[in-house]
Amino acid sequence: MIPVIAFGEALVDMLSSRLGDATGEAPETFTPYAGGAPANVAVACSRLGMPSRFLGMLGDDYFGDFLAAELDAQGVELSGVRRTREARTALAFVSRDAGGERTFDFYRPPAADLLYRLTDLPAGIFSEPAILHLCSNSLTDPEIAETTLAMAEMASRAGCLVSVDANLRHNLWPDGRADTALVTRLLDAADLLKLSLDEVDDLRGDHPKDTWLAERLAAGVKLVVTTDGGGNVRALGAEVSLSVAPPAVVPADTTAGGDAFIGGLLTALAENGFEDGWHRDTQRLEAALAFACRCGAHAVTRPGSYVALPTRADLSPA
Repeated sequence: MIPVIAFGEALVDMLSSRLGDATGEAPETFTPYAGGAPANVAVACSRLGMPSRFLGMLGDDYFGDFLAAELDAQGVELSGVRRTREARTALAFVSRDAGGERTFDFYRPPAADLLYRLTDLPAGIFSEPAILHLCSNSLTDPEIAETTLAMAEMASRAGCLVSVDANLRHNLWPDGRADTALVTRLLDAADLLKLSLDEVDDLRGDHPKDTWLAERLAAGVKLVVTTDGGGNVRALGAEVSLSVAPPAVVPADTTAGGDAFIGGLLTALAENGFEDGWHRDTQRLEAALAFACRCGAHAVTRPGSYVALPTRADLSPA
């Protein structure tokens, strides 16, 4: 099985005690969990038995030590991780608003993950077939954006598959709104693209949804996967249009649901390799999407990120 290489932020999710108690009657406390979308995907793949590697910068601080230890304990290869004293490891406080929806309060920037540069890459990182997985949160600062886009181009030129999850977090951007044009540049660098329908609406501007999705395929994306909370997952390619219903569950914490989904999807697809035509194999794609849905459904029934991500045993029938 070819490995996944995830690049971007690893941060500490400070999860509110109210994530499991929307009434808000008890005093609110916060518990640290290892997180960060690209790091979550690296762990998701590793827990499913896929070779996994994380690239990123951690602060030379307590929380950086915590994340490095958690990633290592999950079997993620860390030779591409760098440490710095120039900035602290990022934190994200995750709570609920009055309507019961998750809210995020990020302590970033400044943050260590924004300081990773191409010179920090291990030699020969893309010399063997691999999947490079990226998210838009590594575009929020000009220099890390340059690194991210260059890395996508390097991987593509080397024959690696590029996976991108939009994972929009507007409050990470300096103006409180994502740079749509810059995010779209990264999306169009993908072979495999995953977005929620809410993210599609945020990014498409005045373009009709179907037109905007078709533009991504015309730009070179081979497969676009859209999610809709507990609604159907759809996959769209030049010759493919699929819809898969995820399992019905009662969510406890949706923090890692999307990362579990994309980790499951990459793992299921990587089992058979990404030979020419993988994105046109309807039967294979449908099975991979169904597996990914099971992974996401498992994760949202448990609090935290790494600890909520399923293993193969977790997905086996009782």
